[in-house]
Amino acid sequence: MPDVILPVLDEAEALPWVLGRMPDGYRPLVVDNGSTDGSPELARELGAEVVHEPARGFGAACFAGLSAARSDVVCFMDCDGSLDPQELPLVTERLTGGAELVLGRRLAESGAWPVHARFANAVLARELRRRTGAPLRDLGPMRAASRTGLLDLGIRDRRFGWPLEMVLRAAEAGWRIEEVGVVYRARSGRSKVTGTVRGTARAVRDMAGALR
Repeated sequence: MPDVILPVLDEAEALPWVLGRMPDGYRPLVVDNGSTDGSPELARELGAEVVHEPARGFGAACFAGLSAARSDVVCFMDCDGSLDPQELPLVTERLTGGAELVLGRRLAESGAWPVHARFANAVLARELRRRTGAPLRDLGPMRAASRTGLLDLGIRDRRFGWPLEMVLRAAEAGWRIEEVGVVYRARSGRSKVTGTVRGTARAVRDMAGALR
């Protein structure tokens, strides 16, 4: 039963849809990162396990979820309604075929992915290809890997550089990295990252730090 780590900061609007779409055999692990809209209480009412991480930062929430997970395989995905949990099996099944880290490449619906965020992602993905040799076209916010393997990688970033550092360290460790297409929908509410140029710039800054 894979644990699905869902970093959450004020996602009460999207939580019912996301948790209601969780496939059988996948256990949602909501990591609340300081919500003020009742997200953790709602998640618990909907049957999810909730972990509280007071230290702000996407990577801090992801690491808290990874530390709390108990399954051999863990998944990560955004909890804003932009990704459909029903597609998680497409990602995890690649692990049985020899891949060790699988990323969901976003196939965006019209209007779901702002131009500035798409451009920043393309630049970072190109740099990852150059550095790792992995055939990646996206940073893949839906992903799956071994829990113990990820812990052994020793990912240090606790902000938005977390997903990029994961790929870099996995490549350095000789992991086989693959990606598979997943649908990317318009999210519920306004994104704290891609919804503004400033938010995207902050994420790119953190990722640039991980590259350094």
